[in-house]
Amino acid sequence: MIPSNWYNIVPDLPAPPPPPLHPGTRQPIGPDDLAPLFPMELIGQEVSGERFVPIPQEVLDVYRLWRPTPLIRARRLEKSLDTPARIYYKYEGVSPAGSHKPNTAVPQAYYNAREGVRLLTTETGAGQWGSALAFACSQFGVECQIWMVRASYDQKPYRRSLMHVYGATVHASPSPVTGSGSKVLADDPDSPGSLGIAISEAVEVAAATPDARYALGSVLNHVLMHQTVIGEEALDQLPEMPDLVIGCTGGGSNFAGLTFPFLREKLAGRIQTVFRAVEPTACPSFTRGVYAYDFGDTAGLTPLLKMHTLGHGFVPDPIHAGGLRYHGMSPLLSHMYELGLFEAVTRPQNECFEAGVRFARTEGIVPAPEPTHALAETIAEALRCKESGEEKVILTALCGHGHFDLAAYDRYLAGQLEDYTLPQDRIDQALTELPG
Repeated sequence: MIPSNWYNIVPDLPAPPPPPLHPGTRQPIGPDDLAPLFPMELIGQEVSGERFVPIPQEVLDVYRLWRPTPLIRARRLEKSLDTPARIYYKYEGVSPAGSHKPNTAVPQAYYNAREGVRLLTTETGAGQWGSALAFACSQFGVECQIWMVRASYDQKPYRRSLMHVYGATVHASPSPVTGSGSKVLADDPDSPGSLGIAISEAVEVAAATPDARYALGSVLNHVLMHQTVIGEEALDQLPEMPDLVIGCTGGGSNFAGLTFPFLREKLAGRIQTVFRAVEPTACPSFTRGVYAYDFGDTAGLTPLLKMHTLGHGFVPDPIHAGGLRYHGMSPLLSHMYELGLFEAVTRPQNECFEAGVRFARTEGIVPAPEPTHALAETIAEALRCKESGEEKVILTALCGHGHFDLAAYDRYLAGQLEDYTLPQDRIDQALTELPG
């Protein structure tokens, strides 16, 4: 059954998260500061103190194209691992765009259309968010322009094709069509791009166009809240409560969507579940970043956000999990990590693709590169259970399929993928650019 409300975890936290700050005054930003970028309904959701926010009927009508999504026990994977652990996965790849991203793209397009917005701009890494917003805009008659990180633009041409099918315009980022993109290209004509650069470009166009607004696929509170339909459904579907919940993290929306409803139960003392976020070794914002105020984009156009960050000027190596190549982490999740509400670990991409292939050959679904990080950690935990004899119940989020990522699997199977372990001096250099 599709939930009738989104869940807002903020009122249930032991301490409120730090507010976004205006980069000029260093004072907390207000609704007027965000109005050039977001419709008022989403601004209200961003700062809401309500635990539950009703999902509009028009959004539910689109959700019904694919929700509720299946919760599946990975029996064949368990058998191949010879583990006593019981593994469940919530499969979001059944959505029209093939990932969890439409859970927030649809309400964002709906609220913007209701306020008369003509054009939505956005960035995308792997292309899952871009294709989700393109789909959502097509449902509500809104134009869509997308800046796609150059590394993924080149690696994933069929993600780009899907956005075009849904009617969107797609630019490789950095692009010459914006001032911020042109500046990056002048310094580095071969730049692989980053989500921070692409955000700068999308924000620049939205802020300069009166009937345009900006849409973000992760990081912000309202985005994480929209994704809680995943965890609410999983709570209803699971035959037993999990001992461990595992999810991949880039900006944080997939992990938050699965875990927040379970965290609500833990904070209320009803379960004792452990939560674990998994990020790439090439972009380890939780595990090696600092918790500080930083810009959400490269050019410094966004408010200052208190988050785990590698520095807004950091450009990750072009790993194939494009959706995890972001310099910062959701401020809300960063705050919760500081409160000790969950763990974080890293995994290299070859181990992740190995897990993805094993999953495909047992469960039959080819995962997107992003959730292979969670699968790698799930497999490692299941093998630990094999050694210890523990019968843990493990829940993970398979947040999208890998049908558009087969070129990356080709490279893995040919032994051509490199593991990137980020040198500390690159982090140190990027952190020198943090706002004072």
